[in-house]
Amino acid sequence: MAKLQTLKPRLQSIGSRLTIVEPGSWRSDKQTSTQRGYGYKWQKARERYLREHPLCVYCERDGRVTAASIVDHRIPHRGDMTLFWDESNWQSLCATHHSSTKQREEAQAGSK
Repeated sequence: MAKLQTLKPRLQSIGSRLTIVEPGSWRSDKQTSTQRGYGYKWQKARERYLREHPLCVYCERDGRVTAASIVDHRIPHRGDMTLFWDESNWQSLCATHHSSTKQREEAQAGSK
């Protein structure tokens, strides 16, 4: 009869990848994405927008064709619901550009 072995954990620590919400930030009192405006109404609007604008605008700018999966706010809304729902402030991005290029741009803008 075979002896059972204990499996080693396969999870890695996420440490520095966690987003830290600064006190006084527009997010500090809103614990869930729904409380920040990303509820059912947003999911439906996002779905429609991606159907109408299916390609990543950053990839297109670089001459590539990549499906977008994220509707990004060009100007961060920081809780301003008028800016949040302003479709002229939306753009379709792939996950790679949203997680790298766009984050870097926002960090640089914030440090100026």
